[in-house]
This record gives sequence, C-alpha cells and structure tokens, in this order.
Amino acid sequence: PVLKLGHASVLSERYRESERHPGPPPPPSDDEKKNPSLSRICREVIHAINLDPMYGPIHDETRHRIGNKYEELLVKILESMDIPFDTEYELRKKGTARTPDVLLLTPVAVQDSSENWRVVCWIDSKALFGDDRTHRDSVIPQAESYIHRFGPGLILYWFGHAPDLDDSQGDITICGWKLPEQILLPTGEMAVQKKDLE
Repeated sequence: PVLKLGHASVLSERYRESERHPGPPPPPSDDEKKNPSLSRICREVIHAINLDPMYGPIHDETRHRIGNKYEELLVKILESMDIPFDTEYELRKKGTARTPDVLLLTPVAVQDSSENWRVVCWIDSKALFGDDRTHRDSVIPQAESYIHRFGPGLILYWFGHAPDLDDSQGDITICGWKLPEQILLPTGEMAVQKKDLE
C-alpha cells in the first residue's frame, strides 16, 4: 500500500487537494459553530465522534451519569435503612487507594439467591447488565482488590445479570435489579428497605 500512495508529500498534497474540493460536509456541530476555522478533517473527526453510539466520549459521559445516579440511589437506600457506611468520595478523601462505591462501617449479612446468609463488608453498584464476559474480565478483578482490603462484598447489577456468575470463591454476593430488601445487622436486627425511594 505504501508504494501505491508514494511519499508523505504525496499524501499531504492529496489532503490539500481534498480540502480544496471536499465532498458534502457533515452538518456543523456546536463546536464547529463556536470555531468555524476548523479544518475539514477536524470537522469530520468531530462528526464521527458525535455519531458513535457505543464507544465515543458522549456515550462514556452518559454511562458515567447513569452510574452516578444509581450510586446515589444506593446511598439513599442505605441511609433509609440506618446502615452506617462511607461513600467512595469519603474513602478517597481519607486516602484509600481502591474504593468500592460503599464501604460498610460494620459488616452485615444478606441472603443470596439460594437464601443462604452471606457476610457483606462493601457494596459496588453497577448500572449495567452483568454479562459473563464483563463480570469475568472487569468486575471480578476490581472486586478481588476490595476483597483483599475489606473482606467479602456485594456486587449489585441494577439491570440484572446472567445466571451462575463467578462469586470469587464465595467472597462476592451477586444481586440483580435491587439491593436485598432485608439486611441482617450485627445486633441481630433486620434493617428493612423503605419502598418509596426509587
């Protein structure tokens, strides 16, 4: 391919020529309206970024906002249950390197899908569907760093999850759609979730 294209000077000349006689331009974006002196290639890159529904910065920003919304919901639910915890923000202020979304100040117990009671020291909120690949490649390595620092925890997949996800040798409780409605406190009392928070 390089032999057909020639040297960089040829590419540069071809680019200059395409600038003089471009095809139909994409509609101007807000960035282009603010700075109309952008080159054609810059306009096309901005246009491509704005059209990317899966991997572009707009998608990342939307995903981040949705994640924050569900983390806030988790915090409201735990506050309504009077369960003491530190948020990820509070942990970072204290200098903690690896931070789950919520670190419980005292361990609690929740029932897993088999109705066995499991100890939970932290909760990580995932505003996505827990598929096998994402769980194995991204979530488990992240969760194992929390297990080594804080003990067993809970992964909450707000949009459900595939069956039989790896529970890291019993150290992770996996929940889908919502936080367990009953949480056993160290005192033996049940903390019950309020119904009107969502």
